[in-house]
This record gives sequence, structure tokens and C-alpha cells, in this order.
Amino acid sequence: MGIELRLSLRQTQRMIMTQSLQQAIGLLQLSRLELIQAVRQELEENPILEEELVLEDGRVSTEAPADEERTQDEDRISDFDWESYLQDASDYRREYPREEVEHWSPEERLTRPRSLADHLVFQLHLSTSDAVLIQWANEIIGSLDENGYLKASLEEVRGKVSAPLSVLEDALRLVQSFDPVGVAARDLRECLLLQVDSLNGGPEVTLARTLIADHLADLEGRYLTRIAEKLKVPIKAVQDAVLLVCSLEPKPGRTFSTEEPRYITPDVHILKIDDRFLVVLNEDGLPRLRISSYYRGLLGKGRTNSKETREYVEGKMRSALWLIRSIEQRQRTLYKVTDSIVKFQRQFLEKGITEMRPLTLKEVAEDISMHESTVSRVTTNKYVHTPQGLFELKYFFHRGVQAVDGEAVSSLTVKELVRRLLTAEDTGKPLSDQKIVEMLRQQGIEIARRTVAKYRGQLKIPSSSRRRRY
Repeated sequence: MGIELRLSLRQTQRMIMTQSLQQAIGLLQLSRLELIQAVRQELEENPILEEELVLEDGRVSTEAPADEERTQDEDRISDFDWESYLQDASDYRREYPREEVEHWSPEERLTRPRSLADHLVFQLHLSTSDAVLIQWANEIIGSLDENGYLKASLEEVRGKVSAPLSVLEDALRLVQSFDPVGVAARDLRECLLLQVDSLNGGPEVTLARTLIADHLADLEGRYLTRIAEKLKVPIKAVQDAVLLVCSLEPKPGRTFSTEEPRYITPDVHILKIDDRFLVVLNEDGLPRLRISSYYRGLLGKGRTNSKETREYVEGKMRSALWLIRSIEQRQRTLYKVTDSIVKFQRQFLEKGITEMRPLTLKEVAEDISMHESTVSRVTTNKYVHTPQGLFELKYFFHRGVQAVDGEAVSSLTVKELVRRLLTAEDTGKPLSDQKIVEMLRQQGIEIARRTVAKYRGQLKIPSSSRRRRY
């Protein structure tokens, strides 16, 4: 069998992701602030792009100042007698000696909230001068989590250093004596005991300490009658001790949380005007771009420019045009998706969460004749302000729960119904998950007990045995 070389033509279809297409797709999933930052960066790097200036009456300036006027202004500034002006100004300004003026760098003016570690280290240096004790107390403080608990053992804190554990135990007791009370505890029981021991003694405090030390599991399960029978004390005394335990702080470090609040600016607004919902894009702070007239004229000169100059300007021109078109496409897509959401979720916008309907990305994509991935990208990191509040665009997409009449009900609606039922329950006879299933079935919603348990867990509501109040 001979081997021979042969040329053949084959026609295939392939999708090539050009740099411009990648830029357009990347802009879709940027948040509003990220988009503004990207545009500002492009304005700095691309001389072809200019920002349109908005006049006081709201009109957009279409012309830059003439070169002649700019030259006259520069001449007037350069001819001005600044030395005489400053000399005259010094007559009514108080002069300070140079050596008395302090110059602060921007870094020296910055500050941050006081953390739990800062608070504890401050107390540490006021409480002892023992260098060894300070060293290990600092190690313990550095090992605390955000709630103020010491999750590592003393052996792990010591590491490979040959130091006696008794020194670390002394350092731990010292840190546990600091404010907030209960800090540096190794578990919940120790945290609560540290707080109870700091209170003035009495029968109620003594009983509360016994409950924490020996009956914490029964206490978490609200088995107060069982506790009263074991300790042979009146149920009223147990209830008073439980109230004292409930007043303690299970996470003493959270009051020093350094997490900054997150401020959200919506990308789009949904306004209700009469009986219509109007979609308005938020373009505040987004620069309005245009092509520089100078470089446009430079390209029009044709062969008078060198090849390198023409290629550079043409490349920057293509990049600028693609950016402007990509931003316009992004805004149009965002508007279309939001307008489609308004169409599907009108009842939610009118009446609230109980009228939310199930919605998928595919439904919106088919409605606006776009690909599902495009809808997914444009709803990423975007927020919308509605008559019902501020929501992420992804919030409106979720699966449904089958109803008795065959129609699907939003899972968010079912979760809200579960929350309302548990909020309005009799605390002496809390609702079980099975009882909630039966109550929802009466409202036409078919749901499994494990689904109710899942929603209850997402709402951070404990089981019925732990919700019982005596």
C-alpha cells in the first residue's frame, strides 16, 4: 500500500472570539462601578476617545474650545504678574515659620475601626509588664476568631517552642479576664461560664451556672421540665435562670467586627407611573464618549501622514468605536432584560413577595430573542431598585414548587409563607414541619416535609422542640 500526499479543501464553521467580541462580552458582566472604572481607564490610554461635556442647562457640548481661544488664554495666564499678586496676598495672610509647619502624608491621615485584637492588646499592656506573659498573651490574641473564640489548642499555640504549658495557661487566664467578658473561650460552655462567674452571686446565678455546666444540652432543647425534675427545683426558678442565660453574649467578639457596610448603587430603576412600570437605566457618573475631532481629521488627510502614524491612529480608532458600541449594546441588553422581568414579575412589583412567580433565564432569553448565556452575564452583579425594594437581578430567577391545581408557585413565595406561619405560631405549641406541610396543602401548595425543613434552616429558625417556650 503506497503512501501519497494529497491536497483537499474542506469547509467548516467555527466561532472565533475576536478581541472586540471578548471586550463586548466582558462589559456585559461588569457592575456599574466596574464599568465606570473601565471607561475611565480607556479614556486615559486611548487619545482618540473624549468625554462629552454636559452644560449647565443639560445640553451636551459638541465642540471643544478653539485652538486660537486656548492660545489666547494661555498667553494671558503666562503674562500675568503672579509675583506681585502673591506679594499683595501675603499682606493679609498670617505667615508661619517653616519649621513649625508639619507635612502629613496621606497614609498618616488614614484610620480604621478598632478591632478586637487592638482592644485586647491595649488592655494587655496595662495589666502586666511580664515580657514572657505578654509574648504568649499576644500569641493567644492572634489566634482568636472573629467571634472571640480560641479555636486552637494551647499546644498548637505553643508550636515548636519549648515553653511550659503552665505559662500559656496563665496567659490564657489573663486574656480571659479582659473585656469583653467571655473572650478567648474555647467553646460555648466556657464562654457562658466566664460571663456568669463575673456576675454577683445569688441563687439565680448559681442555678444558671449549674445549667450551663451540667445541663447545656437540655437547655438548648428547652427541656425545662426535665431539668427541674433532675435538680429538684421549681420550674419557675429554672425559667428565671434560663432568662439570665439568654441575656449572655454567645459571641463576645462580634461587637468589634471590622466588616465595612456595603453600599449598593442600583444599575437600573423600575418606576411606577400611573398604571405603568417604567424602566430607567442609571447612567450617573458614566462618561459619555465621543471620537476626537482632531484625530478624525488626521485620518482624513490620507497620505500626508506617515504609515506608522496612520496605523496607530486607525488601531486606536477601531478600539474606541468598539468600546462605544459595546457600551451601547450593554445598556440596550440591560434594558431589554429588565423590561422582560417587569413583564413576567408584574404581580410581584404590585403586591410583593407572595405574588412572585417562577422564572428561568431561558424564558427571558426567548422573550427578548437572545441567548441564555447573554441574559446570565447581563444579570451578574447588577442591582435594580423597584417599588418593593432593592434586589439583585438574579433574585428574580428561581425554580417553582408544584401547586395542587397544577400551576407552579415560586420557591421564594413558599419560603415567605413558611416564615409567616412560624412567626405567627403559638410559642407554647410550636408548629412542626409536618403541620406546616398540611397547612400549606390547604392553601393549594404541595410540598414535602424535608423541603419545609430546608426552608426553615435557610431562615435560621430552629426545630419545634427548640422553639417551645414555657
